[in-house]
Amino acid sequence: MNFHRSSQILKAALIASVAAVAMPAAAQEASEIIVTAQRENRSAVTLGGNVGVLGEKSAENVPFSVKSYNAALILNQQPQTLGQVLENDPSVRTTYGFGNAAEQFVIRGFPLYGDDVGLDGLYGITPRQLVAPELYESVQVLNGASAFLNGAAPGGSGIGGSVNLVPKRATGRLSRATLNYTSGEHFGGSLDLARRFPAGAGTMAIRINGVARGGDVAIDGEYRSTYAVGAAFDYDGGPLRMSLDLAYNRVHVRGLRPKVTIASSSIPAVPEADANYAQPWTYTTMRDIFGLARLEYDLADNAMLYVMGGARDGMEDGIYGGITVSDAVTGAASGNGLYVPRTDNNEAVQAGIRINLAAGGIAHEFNIGGSATWQVNRNAYDFLYGPGFAGFATNLYDAQPVTIPSSALVGGDLDNPFPINRTKLLSVFASDTVSLLGDRVLLTVGGRIQQIRTSSYSYGNGALDSAYKNSALTPVIGLVIKPVAGLSLFANRIESLAQGPVAPLSGFYPGLGTLPVSNAGEIFQPYRSVQYEVGGKLALGPVSASLAAFQIEKPLGQVAPDPTNSAALVYDLFGTQRNRGLELSVSGELTPGLRIIAGGSVIEAELRDTPGGLQDGNGAQGVPDYLLNANVEWDLPFLPALTLTGRVVQTGKQWLDTANTLRLPSWTRVDVGMRYVAVVAQRPLTLRFNVDNVANERYWASAYDAFGQTLLQGAPRTYKASLSVDF
Repeated sequence: MNFHRSSQILKAALIASVAAVAMPAAAQEASEIIVTAQRENRSAVTLGGNVGVLGEKSAENVPFSVKSYNAALILNQQPQTLGQVLENDPSVRTTYGFGNAAEQFVIRGFPLYGDDVGLDGLYGITPRQLVAPELYESVQVLNGASAFLNGAAPGGSGIGGSVNLVPKRATGRLSRATLNYTSGEHFGGSLDLARRFPAGAGTMAIRINGVARGGDVAIDGEYRSTYAVGAAFDYDGGPLRMSLDLAYNRVHVRGLRPKVTIASSSIPAVPEADANYAQPWTYTTMRDIFGLARLEYDLADNAMLYVMGGARDGMEDGIYGGITVSDAVTGAASGNGLYVPRTDNNEAVQAGIRINLAAGGIAHEFNIGGSATWQVNRNAYDFLYGPGFAGFATNLYDAQPVTIPSSALVGGDLDNPFPINRTKLLSVFASDTVSLLGDRVLLTVGGRIQQIRTSSYSYGNGALDSAYKNSALTPVIGLVIKPVAGLSLFANRIESLAQGPVAPLSGFYPGLGTLPVSNAGEIFQPYRSVQYEVGGKLALGPVSASLAAFQIEKPLGQVAPDPTNSAALVYDLFGTQRNRGLELSVSGELTPGLRIIAGGSVIEAELRDTPGGLQDGNGAQGVPDYLLNANVEWDLPFLPALTLTGRVVQTGKQWLDTANTLRLPSWTRVDVGMRYVAVVAQRPLTLRFNVDNVANERYWASAYDAFGQTLLQGAPRTYKASLSVDF
């Protein structure tokens, strides 16, 4: 046999043999990459998280309702704001502030202002209006009062619950780039990098996140852009752990579709889903530079000392627009503008020690520490209402561009705003969690002594208008009983302490319309609310569930005619609002490949002790009588690389007014989507496509407003697509 021919045959046989082995191996490797990527892509919510001064806790060991939504959910759903993340929660709904894009969250029927969203346990550090969700590892929701756990919220909200953002950390090597698109013409991308040093599982780490996106959204003529970057540095050297988070967040919104004030005797029909009744000259620009540092040191195996501090420098500038409908049939309305420049300088610190002791079958976890928050708000205003505060003629269904109205009233220095509010919150806290019968019974008892100092300054000349300094003790008692494995029953009595509300610049009153508030800027005394809650949590393998019943009561702030000035309103606390409710949450993997995040809540929000008893027994404005959510993900068994998703959000009826003459109907929104994992150059590439409000339903989403009768229209059908690749 020819030697050359024989060698060729042998070479071909070897190549064929290697290919026969390599092809299954390559296919197997690709399959493993897909399975791993799909597992890491799973949207999830866990029952547990940061419970304030008690630290990171699993749900079964705390007498409170807390949930954490993970980074995969944020990546999969492609939210542009924090409110779009919280759409997954059956106890939360989102609305806006007056005329601007400031998101406010209604939890258990009470507001949580953007000012009072926590960052890794500290208040005042998070951007106060719009947050880029891409910077955070999880969004945690604590339902209920939390004055002991988190301290008093400096913005005066958080009675019904709190939200805490957890920055991303480098747990391993990660290099991920994402491109995304949102209809109409909104494009962007993000970059997520993580490294540990020395390579692998070293003691030092860095994680950098950046996002840039901009363009028109699905609402006609509404433009949004977001630019944000965050860097997280951490060191884990055994007993010593340190971290530093720094971030920059800039958001611009132009032509924001505003809330609609109702001055008619009926509720107008909802405009087309993508309609915009904003004026083209309205805008808001927000820039925040913020950061926080944390240090933990293990003094012993059973004792840890911690210190953390943060700061935020914020700037806002915008011309906000308003529309007041006087004829619900024709949509005839008046419009106005409001120019507000604002800056914020906030600092916060917290320090404490946790000690664990055990003897005689009884264990104790002691928490002792203190906190301080300083905030300075500088702002001014220019009411662009024209002569006599008449505004300009417009129409809800056919808003035509007009020139900016002339100035009607100016307060403060528009070019260089001076301080209007200064707030200082000081507190010391202590608690003991007693564990009995092998952790089957846990009793938490504690208290926080808090002092709130506020100063309010005149818009006219910056002189001190009013100041107060009040202290209060806010106790807590909570009990957890675990009768069998996987089941924990809990009860708590806890209070909220809030800085008194600040009288708004303007408000709406039936029959008088929108008028300036004569005591604008006045800060009211702090107030306390008491919460009683009982419930249970159940873990059955990969499925978790929680059920809670609660009652909370708080003072009610409203505007009313000013008896000394017929052309103005006055703001004050009138009566109380008592909310009673029942909440259910279920999450986890029902069967292999089928996951659910679902739940619902029922709320009875009742007004009590109102002036003259005229509104006693009425339902509170803007609180839906029920909320339902269901989010489903299904990994197709016959095509493992493909996952189908769906979400249903339903909101019950809401009163528009405290007199209970106008009521919004319930509404339902359906979202659908899919994601597909491919392997390119042995790296996972994930394609995502979502459609929010697939039926393009038009609906009034929220009637919540502390200062008037206003409606927020729900978003139209919105297409979202993204491509993520790990490299």
